[in-house]
Amino acid sequence: MSEDSIYSGMPAGDLGTEGWHKPWSGTNGGSCVEAKRLPDGGVALRQSTDPQGPALVYTRNEMVTFLEGVKSGEADFLIA
Repeated sequence: MSEDSIYSGMPAGDLGTEGWHKPWSGTNGGSCVEAKRLPDGGVALRQSTDPQGPALVYTRNEMVTFLEGVKSGEADFLIA
Protein backbone atom coordinates (compact mmCIF):
# COMPACT_ATOMS: atom_id res chain seq x y z
CA MET A 1 0.00 0.00 0.00
CA SER A 2 1.42 3.38 -0.93
CA GLU A 3 1.45 6.27 1.52
CA ASP A 4 -0.79 8.22 -0.87
CA SER A 5 -3.57 5.68 -0.40
CA ILE A 6 -3.62 6.03 3.40
CA TYR A 7 -6.23 8.47 4.67
CA SER A 8 -8.25 9.19 7.79
CA GLY A 9 -11.51 7.26 7.80
CA MET A 10 -10.24 4.43 5.61
CA PRO A 11 -11.13 0.87 6.64
CA ALA A 12 -8.63 -0.14 9.32
CA GLY A 13 -8.46 -3.62 7.80
CA ASP A 14 -6.85 -2.08 4.71
CA LEU A 15 -3.84 -1.21 6.89
CA GLY A 16 -3.22 -4.90 7.59
CA THR A 17 -3.42 -7.01 10.71
CA GLU A 18 0.21 -6.72 11.86
CA GLY A 19 1.58 -3.92 14.02
CA TRP A 20 -1.54 -2.95 15.94
CA HIS A 21 -0.97 -2.41 19.68
CA LYS A 22 -3.32 -1.95 22.65
CA PRO A 23 -1.30 0.34 24.91
CA TRP A 24 -4.43 1.45 26.73
CA SER A 25 -5.89 -1.99 27.33
CA GLY A 26 -7.43 -2.42 30.71
CA THR A 27 -10.48 -3.59 32.54
CA ASN A 28 -13.02 -1.82 30.34
CA GLY A 29 -14.68 -4.95 28.99
CA GLY A 30 -12.37 -5.44 26.02
CA SER A 31 -13.20 -2.16 24.32
CA CYS A 32 -9.78 -0.70 23.58
CA VAL A 33 -8.16 1.82 21.30
CA GLU A 34 -5.49 0.21 19.14
CA ALA A 35 -2.62 2.12 17.57
CA LYS A 36 -0.36 1.36 14.64
CA ARG A 37 2.73 3.23 13.51
CA LEU A 38 2.64 3.85 9.77
CA PRO A 39 5.62 3.68 7.38
CA ASP A 40 5.78 7.50 7.08
CA GLY A 41 5.90 7.93 10.89
CA GLY A 42 2.21 8.70 11.17
CA VAL A 43 -0.18 6.86 13.47
CA ALA A 44 -3.48 5.09 12.85
CA LEU A 45 -6.01 4.50 15.62
CA ARG A 46 -8.91 2.04 15.55
CA GLN A 47 -11.51 0.61 17.92
CA SER A 48 -10.55 -2.94 18.96
CA THR A 49 -14.16 -4.10 18.85
CA ASP A 50 -14.41 -3.02 15.20
CA PRO A 51 -11.03 -3.88 13.61
CA GLN A 52 -12.46 -3.49 10.10
CA GLY A 53 -14.09 -0.15 10.91
CA PRO A 54 -12.65 3.28 10.18
CA ALA A 55 -9.12 4.21 11.17
CA LEU A 56 -8.27 7.71 12.28
CA VAL A 57 -4.94 8.62 10.70
CA TYR A 58 -2.67 11.33 12.08
CA THR A 59 0.69 12.68 10.99
CA ARG A 60 3.67 12.31 13.30
CA ASN A 61 3.55 16.04 14.09
CA GLU A 62 -0.16 15.87 14.96
CA MET A 63 0.53 13.00 17.36
CA VAL A 64 3.48 14.81 18.95
CA THR A 65 1.32 17.91 19.53
CA PHE A 66 -1.53 15.81 20.94
CA LEU A 67 0.69 13.78 23.28
CA GLU A 68 2.51 16.85 24.55
CA GLY A 69 -0.87 18.46 25.28
CA VAL A 70 -2.11 15.38 27.12
CA LYS A 71 1.05 15.21 29.20
CA SER A 72 0.71 18.86 30.18
CA GLY A 73 -2.92 18.43 31.26
CA GLU A 74 -4.59 20.19 28.31
CA ALA A 75 -6.89 17.21 27.69
CA ASP A 76 -8.02 16.78 31.29
CA PHE A 77 -11.38 18.37 30.40
CA LEU A 78 -12.20 15.20 28.45
CA ILE A 79 -12.55 13.17 31.64
CA ALA A 80 -13.43 15.83 34.20
